[in-house]
Amino acid sequence: MKRRDFLQTTSTGIAASIGYGLLKPAAGAFAQSAAAPMRLGVIGPGSRGQELIRQFMRVPGVDITAVCDIYEPRFAQTEQLLGHTVAHHHDYRELIDRKDIDAIVIATPPKFHGKYVSAALRSGRPVYGEKVMGFSVQDSRDIVAAARESKQHYQVGHEYRYAPWFIEAIRRVHAGEIGKVTHVYGYWHRNNDWRRPVPNPKDERLINWRLYKESSMGLLAELGSHMVDTANWVFGSMPESVFASGSIVEFHDGRETDDNVQAIYSYSEGRRFIFSALANNAILGNQLWIYGDKGSVQLTIEDAIFFYEKDSSAHLAAKSPVVEKGMTTGASYSTKNEMPYRGEGEKVKVDNYEDATLTACRSFITDVRANKRPFADELVGYGAAVAITLGYQAKEEERLIRFGDNAKV
Repeated sequence: MKRRDFLQTTSTGIAASIGYGLLKPAAGAFAQSAAAPMRLGVIGPGSRGQELIRQFMRVPGVDITAVCDIYEPRFAQTEQLLGHTVAHHHDYRELIDRKDIDAIVIATPPKFHGKYVSAALRSGRPVYGEKVMGFSVQDSRDIVAAARESKQHYQVGHEYRYAPWFIEAIRRVHAGEIGKVTHVYGYWHRNNDWRRPVPNPKDERLINWRLYKESSMGLLAELGSHMVDTANWVFGSMPESVFASGSIVEFHDGRETDDNVQAIYSYSEGRRFIFSALANNAILGNQLWIYGDKGSVQLTIEDAIFFYEKDSSAHLAAKSPVVEKGMTTGASYSTKNEMPYRGEGEKVKVDNYEDATLTACRSFITDVRANKRPFADELVGYGAAVAITLGYQAKEEERLIRFGDNAKV
């Protein structure tokens, strides 16, 4: 699918029904006073939810009014984080029904996103929802429908869409600085077992939900969703097909999700995004490479660096004679042009390199106040979520899956 077709099939319906930058005002008291504090309700104040709370509290004019979780210790943890007591609920519907909340943050396992995000949007409040947007293609379609019908502000937790160095690097890529872009490679390699401590064994699946298939799509979703979103951003479209594989090679501890995953996403015109996640080797860490015929870009969670190809005319033809170490040989046997580049690149310069999550949280508040459509909206979320859910299906079924109509909203 070409960029033009992608934008038409995913955007036209939404643009026609609500208009870019023309969202319906929130239902809470905040709608009447842009100067009033924005009161947030948080569903799922676990590890990621608490990080979002930390970052939202750094944004002026934000209060955490209520939280919701089924795991009791989360309430004390949240209050310790905030430094004061906060209303808490065990049922998400109780939080959504509150009249003193202006916006809702959802950071539960993806299994619940479809139900919780849709309900929150239809309650008439803006929503910041963590990735992956949906646990199935239908979940993601339901959220898009809820955003359309409610005309509410919905931002997905693809925070690198807000990182200044990502924005500037991809702007330069789209401007042609590294030539024709054909491949994106994403690596998220760690050396840990991905487990959280469990005080009571009965809560194993509740706390370590990422390790079990009933609640998680594993490494591909939790780590790969950021990278496939960036690939969609670079290529300007969703993939056309995907093949993926994975296994448990290191941590035979009762987990169900793989401890290593590889996926190949095919885009139009033969372009590819290739993703790799490991849990037992961290030499490559978290990095994404964009490859063009004139250069490359390395993107990390802290910076972006451009590298440029040597003049291709300077490369020797395979049959040209080469004198190396006193011997005459062919270019095919010379190491001169085949060694990896180990020099410095050109670092992208931006005004700040703050935590991308903070920038995303601040943008959420700013965009809601200004009634402005978010960059990481339901269309962005849909593109990444469908790529992940079909990639996971391809891995589980050990077959190539074509996107077909799933690439349309």
